[in-house]
Amino acid sequence: MKMLHVACVALLFSASACVADSSDSQSSNEPGIPVSKEQTQEVAFQSDAKTSTEKQDVYKVKFETTKGDVIIEVHPEWAPLGAAQFRKAVEEGVYNDAKFFRVVKGFMVQFGIPADPALAAQWRGNKIKDDKVTQSNQKGYITFATSGPNSRTSQVFINYGDNKFLDSQGFAPFGKVVEGMDVVESINAEYGETPEQGLIQTQGNAYLTKAFPKIDGIIKATIIE
Repeated sequence: MKMLHVACVALLFSASACVADSSDSQSSNEPGIPVSKEQTQEVAFQSDAKTSTEKQDVYKVKFETTKGDVIIEVHPEWAPLGAAQFRKAVEEGVYNDAKFFRVVKGFMVQFGIPADPALAAQWRGNKIKDDKVTQSNQKGYITFATSGPNSRTSQVFINYGDNKFLDSQGFAPFGKVVEGMDVVESINAEYGETPEQGLIQTQGNAYLTKAFPKIDGIIKATIIE
């Protein structure tokens, strides 16, 4: 996969990871620069992963966005803790009015920092443990961003292509886009990775809409059984 990034030092987990969730950052983005497919040893995902988490039903989430509607189908058996966290975030309005603040063509689109700084502060502490990787990061699959082990909060990303090199880094998909992938791919990518996550956390949409007036976002997220 052709990337326009420079590889980071492998000792920095958030740098070797695809998408950093800078939940603890207040001023700037964490390294969060993905290593390329060629620089990552690909490891088969754990298709036989087991969990003691109570079985949950498959559910769907409708995202009404500035580009159109997107339907995501969530499979709790793929990543039970992630699926439960995602549902809780939707039900508590975390994604309502949230912006697509990191868009890398051919790679992924990231979102999930609440529009309201007060809500963002609350969710920075809502960390969950990692799930085992049972599905590969392929086109249209949605996965939590992280800032290290057991650090998932509310930030997620949708893969734009086959990113299976992320599987060995612990990124566990919990659902997939079943309607509106064309909408996902039409999200404005002109700002790339420029928005600073620390400022989004502390200033919310006031910062994003002023500095990046053409940024796309979510209008409303709703559970549809």
